[in-house]
Amino acid sequence: MKKRILGLGFIITLLFSFANLFAQSKPNILWIITDDQRADAIECYNKAVTGNNQSPLGYVESPNIDALAKEGVLFTNAYCNSPGCAPSRGSMHTGMYPWHSGIYGFEKSHRSASHYKGSIPEVMKGNGYKTTNFGKSGLYIFEWIGKPSYTRTDVYDLSITDNTIRKTGLSDWTSEKVRNNGAIGASKEVWTHPDGTKTEFITSLANGEIPKEDQAKQAAFDKKYDILRCYTKLNGKTSIIGGESSQPGPLTQDGRIHEVFERYLSHANQTYTTIEGKKVAGPDTNQPQFINLGYHFPHTPVTPPKAFRDKFKDIVYRIPEFSSKELDKLPNNLKLWYKKAAVDKMTYEEKQQFIRDYYAFCAFGDYMIGKSIKAFKKYCEDNNQDYLILLAAGDHGWHLGEQGGANKFGPYKASNSTAVVVVSSDKKKFPEGRVVKDFIEYVDFAPTFYKAIGVDVKKEAFNHLDGYDLGDVLKGKSINREYAIGAINHGVGEISFMRSKDFSFSMRSKKDNTKPKKGKLLKDIKWPLTTERENAEMALFDLRVDPNEQNNIANDPKYIKLADWFRNKLGNIVLGDRRINCDWNYKNEWAISNFSEGSDDKKLQIPSKFIPKL
Repeated sequence: MKKRILGLGFIITLLFSFANLFAQSKPNILWIITDDQRADAIECYNKAVTGNNQSPLGYVESPNIDALAKEGVLFTNAYCNSPGCAPSRGSMHTGMYPWHSGIYGFEKSHRSASHYKGSIPEVMKGNGYKTTNFGKSGLYIFEWIGKPSYTRTDVYDLSITDNTIRKTGLSDWTSEKVRNNGAIGASKEVWTHPDGTKTEFITSLANGEIPKEDQAKQAAFDKKYDILRCYTKLNGKTSIIGGESSQPGPLTQDGRIHEVFERYLSHANQTYTTIEGKKVAGPDTNQPQFINLGYHFPHTPVTPPKAFRDKFKDIVYRIPEFSSKELDKLPNNLKLWYKKAAVDKMTYEEKQQFIRDYYAFCAFGDYMIGKSIKAFKKYCEDNNQDYLILLAAGDHGWHLGEQGGANKFGPYKASNSTAVVVVSSDKKKFPEGRVVKDFIEYVDFAPTFYKAIGVDVKKEAFNHLDGYDLGDVLKGKSINREYAIGAINHGVGEISFMRSKDFSFSMRSKKDNTKPKKGKLLKDIKWPLTTERENAEMALFDLRVDPNEQNNIANDPKYIKLADWFRNKLGNIVLGDRRINCDWNYKNEWAISNFSEGSDDKKLQIPSKFIPKL
């Protein structure tokens, strides 16, 4: 009898184990996005592209991302579809180009406009997933509650953002609005130290001079932590592009982002208290998890913790070449981009510092990514569940002196080129150690996630998707793109751009610098195609001889016909191939332009007579 009881108990245990094993058939998904990270901050990317682990500028360090890439597929020719945080993340989340979603910059878009097709977390929720966001979201998709009001109803089930973390005062820094003469007209920085004390000072005023007391506090703080502010910018801002964090790694903003992520995973089937003191539910182990982990590094303020900064302190970097003569050939929009991004007037030592601190910050971020991947895999292994990890190394890129600037927002490679890693516990889907050099775009993430969970993206409900499943790209089952495209409308007007293997092209794609307005949504829609060449503000770079995009040849007699060909090709795509212009200040004010539907065929087919021979 005793043996029979033990046998029955063993059978019950075995059945329970099988039930737990098959309770979840869909993989847990971890989507990591870093902020402003250059692809060349990653050793394995450099090795795959140039054969050398170093960046073209010098030493970088990324052991954890390198290890992740060995487990799966590294995509080295990845491009975001808008070089700004909000529009890039809007493009990723909707799976649509900016001109199809109507999200071009930092507009507060919303879900009430009838052309809105949904987002990744909404689709995942509809397929049984618990969706969570830890760290930076940067997503400007709100809930409409009446003109001109919005509420930040999150598209995720649970969201603990970088803003939430900063407001707790538990990370290294925050920036706050303060009242000046009874009105909000000033900003201050608040820095927290390991003992809990804080240093704060006003950094800007709408009117008047910053109080001398605040100036003295800032000067003392900047000296102590070697803070480098971008003083050559002409728009009056002083972004921090170098320096040391006031906190050790675990207490920085990125350290805290990892903390809230790991705290969630460690409370499976429990409720727990979040960093801001709220009671929430941890993961249900019988429900698949979709987690967006948004690190803040290496976004400004570029302040790596001391332990990592010290590792890079003696490294000497190659400073990108730039001459003010390059500006002579640039159109007005790119000259304005330079003015807002300029760092070329900084000293040699200052240039060394902001490059050194940037790569040190990326190395610290790599360390945090390693910790988070370990925690995620442990959760999946503990619960016998499959997983998919997608790392977007940079929501876009960042300039470290290329084109004379330290910024993004441009049509250049430094603004838009990134690296993507995809790893699956099912090695048949994403085999180990593969490198793919085909063009991929950030609109590919949505169909990749959907296919991973068994969604048929060929159904009519997903006709709006602009990208391809990266598994299909890997296997050669998708269209072979001959170019990558993108657009942004921030700071210097709307710029659209196209990049192929041999050429990079950009143009002004809106007559004025305003956002779409009710009653004028499609006014002058064809203007960029019909106006005089000079007004179109074109830039063309021959990457065969000018890979660093330093010599605009759009007006060179040998290249004029080629530039005009690109103008027509790109203009028809972004202006006439199902373009949406939406006034997000209203509930449902939008219009669609279809005068050139089908132009985005992913093929170039440039007439050979337009391409100068080298």
